[in-house]
Amino acid sequence: MPRLAPLCLLALLAACALPPPPPLPYPPAARERLIRLALAEWQEWGCLAIGLPGPPLAPCTPGAPPRRESEAAAFPAVLAYWRALPPAQAGAAIPRNRALYAAALAGEAQEGALWAEPFWSAAFISWLMAAAGLDRPEFAPDAAHARYLDHLDALAAAHPRLAPFLPRDPATHPPAPGDLLCFDRSANPLARWADRAAERGRFRPMHCDLVVAVGPGVVEAVGGNVQDAVALARFPADAAGRLLPGTRPFLVVMENRLGRTPPWEGR
Repeated sequence: MPRLAPLCLLALLAACALPPPPPLPYPPAARERLIRLALAEWQEWGCLAIGLPGPPLAPCTPGAPPRRESEAAAFPAVLAYWRALPPAQAGAAIPRNRALYAAALAGEAQEGALWAEPFWSAAFISWLMAAAGLDRPEFAPDAAHARYLDHLDALAAAHPRLAPFLPRDPATHPPAPGDLLCFDRSANPLARWADRAAERGRFRPMHCDLVVAVGPGVVEAVGGNVQDAVALARFPADAAGRLLPGTRPFLVVMENRLGRTPPWEGR
């Protein structure tokens, strides 16, 4: 049998790639736990709220004064987020910042250096999902939002009835607690989520927050590495609960289906 050229072999392997296996269903308790964990982290970081003025709908009693990533007191929280990633994903973030933390304790750290890089917002979402009990076949933790979204999108395409999250158009889908709000931070943002398919697997700077509360004219979501903290963002919504354009270039709302797929639907 003739030997295949490397490029031909790669093409053959890609053509034979199998879709992801069916995800396991999760009970409604997983969604509830996810939201509770996000609110608890927001409280631990001091209840910082940004965006639309007014008192947050989500309840929060600060467990401590507002803190930022560069403070030594925040070190274990951000470390826990990074630990939710596979070791190869955490890269050099953990050893680098362990050294910065040791320097801070010795009074030798540079101001604002601790956890300043790399960005940890995707690690925060990955930690939330893992702490809520989602296994990696249902949510693949990653240091980049775009790559874990690619995994969720692949599950939705292969198993739309069973997928834990389904991509929705922000212009038409009113977000609900448990959903992910995601926007493109690149210099040339995608016009729509469907355009991501052409570059799936490649890095793209993005950011996602977890919706924790909705009300008349407002959607509230908790995210990490927001103003160097875990913060709640308040976004304006129309009378139907849909996000209003202009506040952020939202690319996709990942609808949370935990507790709503067979055999849990309708319970």
